[in-house]
Amino acid sequence: MKGTLSVLCLVLLVSVLEAAVTKPKFGDFIGCLRYRTSPENPITDAISFADNTTTFLSSYVSYTKNKRFSTPNYRKLLAIVAAKHVSHVQATVVCAKSNGIQLRIRSGGHDYEGLSYMSSVPFVILDMYNLRSITVDVSSKKAWIQAGATLGELYTNVNDVSQTLAFPAGVCATVGAGGHISGGGYGNLMRKYGITVDHVIDAQIIDVNGKLLNRATMGEDLFWAIRGGGGGSFGVILSWKINLVDVPKIVTVFKVNKTLEQGGTDVLYKWQLVASKFPESLFVRAMPQVANGTKRGERTITVVFYAQFLGRTDALMAIMNQNWPELGLKHEDCQEMSWLNSTLFWADYPAGTPTSILLDRPSSPGDFFKSKSDYVKKPIPKEGLEKLWKTMLKFNNNIVWMQFNPYGGVMDRIPATATAFPHRKGNLFKIQYFTTWFNANATKSSLSQMKELYEVAEPYVSSNPREAFFNYRDIDVGSNPSGETNVDEAKIYGSKYFLGNLKRLMDVKAKYDPDNFFKNEQSIPPVRVM
Repeated sequence: MKGTLSVLCLVLLVSVLEAAVTKPKFGDFIGCLRYRTSPENPITDAISFADNTTTFLSSYVSYTKNKRFSTPNYRKLLAIVAAKHVSHVQATVVCAKSNGIQLRIRSGGHDYEGLSYMSSVPFVILDMYNLRSITVDVSSKKAWIQAGATLGELYTNVNDVSQTLAFPAGVCATVGAGGHISGGGYGNLMRKYGITVDHVIDAQIIDVNGKLLNRATMGEDLFWAIRGGGGGSFGVILSWKINLVDVPKIVTVFKVNKTLEQGGTDVLYKWQLVASKFPESLFVRAMPQVANGTKRGERTITVVFYAQFLGRTDALMAIMNQNWPELGLKHEDCQEMSWLNSTLFWADYPAGTPTSILLDRPSSPGDFFKSKSDYVKKPIPKEGLEKLWKTMLKFNNNIVWMQFNPYGGVMDRIPATATAFPHRKGNLFKIQYFTTWFNANATKSSLSQMKELYEVAEPYVSSNPREAFFNYRDIDVGSNPSGETNVDEAKIYGSKYFLGNLKRLMDVKAKYDPDNFFKNEQSIPPVRVM
């Protein structure tokens, strides 16, 4: 009994000490915010205190996309600042730094591991969703987009002024531009135009001293780092200036399913040989997933092939018949539509869904999920694919799928050092593994099953290091505690995300944030590399 009381007393003492450390500093932080903002742009309405009320909780979960992290850590989270003006961002950075409070920066809330809104040390969330302006200049084919704007809002704004301009970003409309672009976000225009960061020509960032910088004032090394190295290590991305790209008025899409019984494994094997060699105007994603079989209670694997071609059906059919007749594509499988409507197709909306849905912002978290990633340099043999199917079919009642996203095209021609995003030539495709479940009690088994699937894939993917995609954040590839950045550990996850670009990223970090204020469990350490 004495031992139990001692432990309880110790826990209480630690809690009291934590409160003593954080509460006065938090009061100073709030006072600092008010001092550093003007009456013309008051910050008071932008602050939500972490007080366990429904108002605060709705503010927290509105941009919490993974249900695994939908409960705030009230012992550590002090407040959310939903900035409405650039001065609010500047003040939050300066005041958090001067009071020893960690900052987490959230644009759309799609961080797969919740690192943009979770921490185990006292912290404040800087929410960017109010800073969402988009200005498009058709004559120069350029646009400015603020960090809190979503991809759906960008696509809609561009389409409002031109039906033949687009941007090579992702297919999820609710993703925020700040994190998506800084992490090297990509989409189905990748083989034709590369990825988001290849079309960023200027940016606005708030640095560790609260200064507003653009490309000219931040310098080319920092501008290089925030294009693919993740903005969260270097400052707060306020906005991006981007080059838009040309698309035809009509594009062609198709979606074709092949079950294992219909020869799905053979068709997918051939896909590996041809998808990265197709004309760069054609992007065909392969998506193996667990599906119901023909008999009741039976489960199988269906491989779903999604495609987008920057042209008309007849030209697409000619390419497919010549290079990949095994798919058995028919003319009636193809649909012709505008590029904007193709974004609805990729998001699996039913035909006829109004494009206004691209402007929706869900106000509650989705499901529980876990994702991982890999890069594939040579075709996975059929026996390897069959091992993956066997492992996927072991998942209990989860939804589980993989996405094979083809490389080739312009991705083979952009140097790995052009931006901080390094995964370029030599890749056949990128894999995303994804599982979703609906009950918190299934979390442990789901994470374990995902690790098993990842282990089964190991012989068939990149190695030394086993590469990973930063925007498919995965805490399993290495991480640090919330409050410190161990360099050796950072090199483990950093080498997987950034390959040979990690050294330069660490150097830039040391130059612009030497005291490591901007940090999270997978941030870049400030280390001068000799």
